[in-house]
Amino acid sequence: QILTALGHIPKGLGCLTIMAPGNFLCMRSNFLFGSRCWMIRFSAEILFKSVSFRPFGVKCDNADSEPLKKNEELLNNLLTLGVDIDMAKKRQPGVFNRTGTNEQDLKSFLLSKGASKEVIASIITRYPRAMTRTPESLSNRWNLWRRIMTSDLEIVNILERSPESFFRSTNNLNLENNIKFLNSIGLTRKCLCRLLTNAPRTFSNSLDLNKQMVEFLKKVSLSLGHSDPTDFIRKMIFKNPFILIQSTKRVKANIEFLQSTFNLNNEELLALICGPGAKILELSNDYTRRNYANIKEKLFSLGCTAEQVQKFVLSYPDMVFLGEKKFNHKIDCLTEEKISISQIIENPRILDSSISTLKKRIKELVKAGYNLSTSNVSLLSWSQKRYNAKLKKLNMGYNTVMGN
Repeated sequence: QILTALGHIPKGLGCLTIMAPGNFLCMRSNFLFGSRCWMIRFSAEILFKSVSFRPFGVKCDNADSEPLKKNEELLNNLLTLGVDIDMAKKRQPGVFNRTGTNEQDLKSFLLSKGASKEVIASIITRYPRAMTRTPESLSNRWNLWRRIMTSDLEIVNILERSPESFFRSTNNLNLENNIKFLNSIGLTRKCLCRLLTNAPRTFSNSLDLNKQMVEFLKKVSLSLGHSDPTDFIRKMIFKNPFILIQSTKRVKANIEFLQSTFNLNNEELLALICGPGAKILELSNDYTRRNYANIKEKLFSLGCTAEQVQKFVLSYPDMVFLGEKKFNHKIDCLTEEKISISQIIENPRILDSSISTLKKRIKELVKAGYNLSTSNVSLLSWSQKRYNAKLKKLNMGYNTVMGN
């Protein structure tokens, strides 16, 4: 009878959760069996074979509510600080899953060093992991930075530009050891300050890595006949602050490329890598070779000789940083405006300007009566202030001539 009755259960109730005390099942008649009310004694085993049973319950754990409260408190604190929470979560979402953050301690510490609330909000927005640093760690790291920087404001300015440089590492002992080592090889406070400002990862490197690069640079200087390896290293680091965070393999490959490609003797190579070519050493060697090959191909197509190409690159090695597409577009933009390739070779810095800037300036100069095909084109690379002053004079002279 039970099975017969259950057989008439509507399709929508094929799976029921039934709770019954002991061996009794009580079902109201208006739910399953019309107007009659049944009290049926049965075996629990029979019921569970006939009807799907799915236990349920409500979990209530005070321990789980604690992280939620902490997270809510964190979000409220960040909103009060003016932090862009959406951006912060995109940058480092894991920080928001932590149960312990020190945003209030961080705020108090940075305020005491002269940082504004806006700067603090910007730091946390761009590098949320800063909130995980303890007051003790912050204080120790700040004191180490002050061995190099002359004021707290200098450090605040760096943090505003690049918060990762300060908060990325918590290994203060490694930082201290690197400062001592770099001092020992003769780097001045000015040079250390430049490193900390432009290439802070140098101080996050392990001490062994920095020692390996310094030892490698000493060997390079000796192999090229430099009389003072320490002076060579200082010049290299000053010209290229990123040199210590490169691999020795990369630097070696680029030095060999420069020497073999341009047929430089030791003295010429030393002058190049301690001067205008120092930055090339940080590039991927494949990238360097590919871009140089493109420069040659493009200039050859415009009638340049191998000697002209070499002169062009050696006079301004930064050209090697330009990707193939960008370099070609800039050359095309200039030649289409009747600027000769010889003018470009004599003034390679004009390729530093963006294509939009080049087009705008060319249009303004032509309008002012300036003949780019016969006149000096170096003003295409001038600073905006200097260029505007020159353009103003040209316009005044052109209007006077046209008026007469």
